Amino acid sequence: MKALVFFGKRDLRLQDVQMPEIKDDYVLIKVHACGVCGTDVHIFDGDEGAAATPAGTVLGHEFSGEVVAVGKDVTGIRTGSRVCVDPNVLCGHCENCLSARGHFCENIIGIGTTVNGGFAEYCCVPQSQVYSFSEELSYEKAAMTEPVACCLHGIDMCGIKAGDTVAVLGGGMIGLIMVQLARLKGAATIILSEPVAEKRELGAKLGADIFVDPTKEDIAQVAEKHGIKRISAVIECVGKPAVIEQAISIAGRKSVVMMYGLTKPSDIITVKPFEFFKKEIILKSSFINPYTQRRALDLIKSGRLDVSSMLYKKITLEELPGILSDNVARAMGKYIVTFD
Repeated sequence: MKALVFFGKRDLRLQDVQMPEIKDDYVLIKVHACGVCGTDVHIFDGDEGAAATPAGTVLGHEFSGEVVAVGKDVTGIRTGSRVCVDPNVLCGHCENCLSARGHFCENIIGIGTTVNGGFAEYCCVPQSQVYSFSEELSYEKAAMTEPVACCLHGIDMCGIKAGDTVAVLGGGMIGLIMVQLARLKGAATIILSEPVAEKRELGAKLGADIFVDPTKEDIAQVAEKHGIKRISAVIECVGKPAVIEQAISIAGRKSVVMMYGLTKPSDIITVKPFEFFKKEIILKSSFINPYTQRRALDLIKSGRLDVSSMLYKKITLEELPGILSDNVARAMGKYIVTFD
């Protein structure tokens, strides 16, 4: 079968590899759609994502497909089932798993990051990691369950209440998911800071109220012009130190700053402790998707969350290495690899 195999920094090769072996409690999935995540970009650039990626690993952790075979111990899942995958396999017996901190599992396996994932024609995963959905939902939408699950974890920690003002910095796919989730949480006003006009326009359709071009405007001044007294939550979705520092500076008193965007491991931000003291800012971060996959899938199925408007382009496996190698092309938006 064809697969994209990671060998090291900026070395992603399309190869013919062996079909995966089906273990007793595993299912074999014919992949139909696999999203390209910011984590894939970090790995491609030689940086660590949630965990180190060994050379020889098939990347891709946002995927869905059809079950074509099942192991002898599999129950409740049959061939022909349409499924999406939670890529984080927990051991269930370490201290973190036993203390409801499973996303910090000491023995975690990351499908598409530490073991072979969805940038392949077929992928074999434990039955515990698959979630079924009906034909009413497309494979492309179902593949977005994993990023939505991660966003749900982040938005939950922001403590947004009905009537709050929320600022989202960055209008890529993650930022636009956060805009929608903030609205669903009851935010009365949502500010979106994004330099690309088309993404700001899409943000307007998805629930944002006030728009800032950070290359030309100061977000604090724009907020003041609109009579906003306090921003109660700032969600940083860019992963750049300067933007995190900006998030801290515009946060209101007793507010939450969510560092959601993934930075490089070596990145450093400069903070003034006195500013935290004066405003009682709570600085938080969000790590993968603990226990939120089912909620994410149900939310997508309900139609209350749009995960398709912000998809930039469907591509083939063959096209992906070239896109990742081109900094301009990969910044255009959300790509999704399809196999149909």
